[in-house]
Amino acid sequence: MATARNLTMIPDVENAAHGKSLRAHTPRSSHGEWVAPLDRKDPVALITSQNATRMQWLVPIRHWRMSRSPFAFFRGAANVMAQDLADTATTGIETQICGDAHLSNFGAYGSPDRELVFDLNDFDETLPGPWEWDLKRLATSFAIAARHNEYDSADEAPLAAMAARSYRKAMRQFADMRYLDVWYARLTVEDIYEVFADQLRKKERKSVKKFYRKAMGRDSLQAFEKLAEQVDGRYQIASQPPLRVPLRDWPVGSDAEQVEADIGESFDEYVRTVPDHLQVLLRRFRRVDVAMKVVGVGSVGTRCMIVLLQGRDAEDPLFLQGKEASRSVLEDHQSDSVYENHGQRVVVGQRLMQAASDSFLGWTTGSISGGPLLLAATERHEGVPRRRVGIAGEHVSPSADLRLGSRTSPRPIRQISRDCGIPGQRQGLRPGHGSLRSCIRRPERARLLSLYIGNPSRCDRGPRIVATWVVRGC
Repeated sequence: MATARNLTMIPDVENAAHGKSLRAHTPRSSHGEWVAPLDRKDPVALITSQNATRMQWLVPIRHWRMSRSPFAFFRGAANVMAQDLADTATTGIETQICGDAHLSNFGAYGSPDRELVFDLNDFDETLPGPWEWDLKRLATSFAIAARHNEYDSADEAPLAAMAARSYRKAMRQFADMRYLDVWYARLTVEDIYEVFADQLRKKERKSVKKFYRKAMGRDSLQAFEKLAEQVDGRYQIASQPPLRVPLRDWPVGSDAEQVEADIGESFDEYVRTVPDHLQVLLRRFRRVDVAMKVVGVGSVGTRCMIVLLQGRDAEDPLFLQGKEASRSVLEDHQSDSVYENHGQRVVVGQRLMQAASDSFLGWTTGSISGGPLLLAATERHEGVPRRRVGIAGEHVSPSADLRLGSRTSPRPIRQISRDCGIPGQRQGLRPGHGSLRSCIRRPERARLLSLYIGNPSRCDRGPRIVATWVVRGC
């Protein structure tokens, strides 16, 4: 395999020669090859091995959610695919990768400046690694989604190829852009609508507009009405066991007072990791209630909490979500993270990869103990408090048609496959290693990858090779 180099100041001529020379070291055709090794670990054993550090009473929910469909299993099996990707061909060019770049981890969310942005929105596994891994996981997710929705088998490979083709075209475009233009590039829902409006049926255009109005109308008060209730004149988080369990409802025998104290200490530490001006804002709020919350598919069983804060009065609520950040599944196949705190690893990775990240991103290190619900004898990084409600943190999935039992036409997923390739490649413009202080998207890296992948106007070989790998793996 070729060895990655520092590409800070490589002349265009040398860069072009190096990009094309990578094809000799790692032929593009090699990306279509995959044969399960004889010593491949059992996928079920890999999944169950993660249960040891999970909250045991939630493990059955995790297994149930993953067993609902092949696509649900794929969503929760990032460690299984990481094992398979580790044996595949790579160019040796490392970038900051998501580690779990599948279809359902893309979505529309509110940016701090109140725009509805379409981008990746899950970074639990982020780590420097081969750019090929994210692209192949993304392309595979479209093939499995097509199969789950009972599309014609002839649609699987074209959908995977379409995602790869979008990645390639966007990489080519960004290769010629200025540093700052690339850094601030983003894809909004309005951008997507303008591009595809003439391809949508009247009913689909109406649906998109309704989605946009609904998403932009969401705020903390709306979430407050859904998640909170008033009891004896005071507001608290509404209980919905086992998916949402407030601290007051934890089992008898658990040291709730100690847990609450631990949470308070961890929260104070989190506040110290956000910018100074946001510390001033957050310290104006007071904690009202805390609840354990079940999230996602593969993440079920990790320690995830929502914290209800109140500002001026009950009409001024704010919810923060704290999610446990554990060791990335990629670290079994790549170098360990440079960050001892995995919460910090996730936050830094998210800021590097997302076009617009939540202003309230931060991390904390805390030991939360207190009974059977939280078996935290060792230090746990509670990771990534995110404002999940209000425009800056609300995540709206673009893949509603992937819900169990839905049977839609391939048209919406074809459009999403084109969209996902654009923000999905953004990590290719940011170096995975090098100066962590001045790590920015680099057009010369995009140019290198673009030259390796090939000219879109001359050859469609690269996307077809990726599609071949996907079909063989599925």
